[in-house]
Amino acid sequence: MKKHIQHREFLFDIYIEDTDFQGFVYHANYLKFFERARSNFLFENGIFHKELVKKNLAFVVKRAEIDFLLPAKLEDSLVIQTSIEKKSNARMVFNQLIVNPEHEQVLCRGVVEVCLINLITKKPQIFPNDLLLIFNKGEPNE
Repeated sequence: MKKHIQHREFLFDIYIEDTDFQGFVYHANYLKFFERARSNFLFENGIFHKELVKKNLAFVVKRAEIDFLLPAKLEDSLVIQTSIEKKSNARMVFNQLIVNPEHEQVLCRGVVEVCLINLITKKPQIFPNDLLLIFNKGEPNE
């Protein structure tokens, strides 16, 4: 059974370091922006990378897919909207949109599949109870 949760919007601004010589966001930086929103989701839910590493656990990206629709530009204020889907007890998919709220335009769409692995065995590991509870609380049955 798949579970979906909506993460609050992640707000950020575009700085000169994010752009190319034309003032447009460099394409690889969209991955960084998506990563910040994913990390923010974990932090807000009390799941910290440093603590996971102490337990020989880490999240790894299994798959990433990006559609570039419109360019983000220097000094834009943007929003990342994220919906998280639990695929299994060790995998989740982040469906992410980068939106320019001023113009109500979707600039970029991303789908990122993340897996929790054991750093010693390199095999999938069940999510911590804290994360499993996030998917279980208040979710309607499908």
